[in-house]
Amino acid sequence: MQSKNKIIPVITLLVGLWLAACNQSASHTTTQHHPPQVSPTAVAPRVPAHLTALPDLKSLAPTLPPERFNGKVRKAYQVAREIPQTLTQLPCFCYCDTIGHKSLHTCYEDEHSAGCDVCMDSALIAAELKQQGRSDAEIRSQLIAKYNSPNTH
Repeated sequence: MQSKNKIIPVITLLVGLWLAACNQSASHTTTQHHPPQVSPTAVAPRVPAHLTALPDLKSLAPTLPPERFNGKVRKAYQVAREIPQTLTQLPCFCYCDTIGHKSLHTCYEDEHSAGCDVCMDSALIAAELKQQGRSDAEIRSQLIAKYNSPNTH
């Protein structure tokens, strides 16, 4: 009887450790990148990587062809084709710079944007603002104001 009393706590401990390990493992398998969570009283999150000067068009990696996609994704990749220098000067607020992206433009060099609403929405907003005659710096400021507010997370 006394050995049963010792086994139950040991089994409970082992099951607890196993569940904790499973939860930790599951949190590392996700491929989405989310901005850091902040409290309403915290300082605004950091601004992700981007260029602040107009890059030479020849120095940019090509973006994927919009024709590979449909709908909203196609429109966003078309924007990347039309205003690549603008997108290099914009941060991407899915925080993909943590995986090596240098700006919003980088998101369109592969299929990253095809599965990311933040990337697509940012490019579409940039195109709309560009059509209104806004400068790249103004577009960047608007995106920062939209996504870098503690109330948007």
